[in-house]
Amino acid sequence: MSGDPLDSIPANLSAVRRRLDAAAHNAGRSTSPRLIAVSKTFPVDAVRRAAATGQRDFGENRVQEGLDKIAATTDLGLSWHLIGHLQSNKAKKAAAAFQWIHSIDSADLLRKIDAGAADAGTTPNVLIQVDLAGEATKFGADADTVRDIVQAALTCRAATLRGLMIIPPAVDDPEDARPWFRRLVDLRDALIADGVPADSLAELSMGMSHDFEVAIAEGATMIRIGTAIFGGRPPVVTPA
Repeated sequence: MSGDPLDSIPANLSAVRRRLDAAAHNAGRSTSPRLIAVSKTFPVDAVRRAAATGQRDFGENRVQEGLDKIAATTDLGLSWHLIGHLQSNKAKKAAAAFQWIHSIDSADLLRKIDAGAADAGTTPNVLIQVDLAGEATKFGADADTVRDIVQAALTCRAATLRGLMIIPPAVDDPEDARPWFRRLVDLRDALIADGVPADSLAELSMGMSHDFEVAIAEGATMIRIGTAIFGGRPPVVTPA
């Protein structure tokens, strides 16, 4: 048995895909959600192992780590998603490199992304990160702010609003995450009822390794999975 943890990635991905397809089937859905392999803190070799199995969507939390991996995998034709909190001073770099940005939490940040994309000649897809629980330790827009961001999206030149994203409160039982997923769907439906084009809110990025089957049952179109694919993350070493 190999001691290289990267050797387990193909089997892990296969298992995740089977579970994802089964959850979609059980929910009566004809298509499965997009699987985003969250490669944060893992080496480029891990991305290449996953890509060799046909995986094309990868997620990163930090802009610079993502930029390094994007530069090292240009030969693979991958689609990169920024799923972590984005500081406004890094918006220009993010807009130029990532095809998807899941963490828009203010109209001002969206405008910076749009300006950066226009300058770079890119057309990133953006999602609004929503915090429905009002958690002080998490980023995200409340329901009222979401409406302001949607209005700002109508004036974008390069960025395109595609949907909503949520990270629910941490729970031991995946079923306890279900109400938060359902509330995100309700918010999306309310926005569409108010006249927001449905195409602008077609994507729901929700569900991670421990709760993605519940998220799929509630309508997730994008699933962000790291641990179940790449294994436990190495501890973060703080520089002395």
